[in-house]
Amino acid sequence: MRCPICRRETTWEGNPFRPFCSERCQLLDLANWLSERYRVSASAESPDESASARVAQPDAEGDRD
Repeated sequence: MRCPICRRETTWEGNPFRPFCSERCQLLDLANWLSERYRVSASAESPDESASARVAQPDAEGDRD
């Protein structure tokens, strides 16, 4: 298998830094996440939509006086 950072061939078994080849590559990957070079994609929604989705909607029958 290849290290995702430097592409050097590395082994899985007995490698404490897997899937990376070394501690250096492992730390470079962490730095990429912390600097937001890597991102996890999410569905696009406006802040208003996400806030309204979290607010409990009252029952139609429970609102009647």
